[in-house]
Amino acid sequence: MKKKAVFLDRDGTINRDVGYPRSFHSIEVFSYSFEAVRKLNEAGLLTVIVTNQSGIGRGLIQEKALRDIHQRLEASFAQHHAHFDGIYYCPHYLFSPDPEYRDDCQCRKPNPGMALKAVKDLNIDTKKSYMVGDKVEDILFGLNIQARPILCLTGFGQESLPKLKEKGVELAYVAKTLLDAVDWILQEEKNDSPDQT
Repeated sequence: MKKKAVFLDRDGTINRDVGYPRSFHSIEVFSYSFEAVRKLNEAGLLTVIVTNQSGIGRGLIQEKALRDIHQRLEASFAQHHAHFDGIYYCPHYLFSPDPEYRDDCQCRKPNPGMALKAVKDLNIDTKKSYMVGDKVEDILFGLNIQARPILCLTGFGQESLPKLKEKGVELAYVAKTLLDAVDWILQEEKNDSPDQT
């Protein structure tokens, strides 16, 4: 049976967006993110990070350093009894000086490539899943994979909201924070439960 997932953007959603962090010391996780991810874990929803990391293609950070950041991020969440079921990233940049990363790829959000890989790896039903992010491309990514798109007003969320309205994009929910988004998701799941009378 296919599983439900909550796809999460990283920078601006889970942690403060500081541009192109080169080490874990540059990452400031929002304090409520630990509780938010733990709640998703406890509810049995897969929790999957999907993050554009063109800093690799731009030569600002090495891929090894990004993997180290993610390992430390996972360790940090583990200390709060929370975990991610998958972390996917796009390292590409169309004008990269390194041909390995010079690619007009299908994995950079809003393209669906990262989700397609997660679907294969984790047996996800995207139509019963959610996407939470702060940027326009996060929301369009959610729509492209037929997940329910939730805009977080942290990060670039305040700037993204009018742009999405201008495009006529219908959002499932506008959340103040990731924790607010998760609480809404869990209420939706409860409402959709066949046990509800």
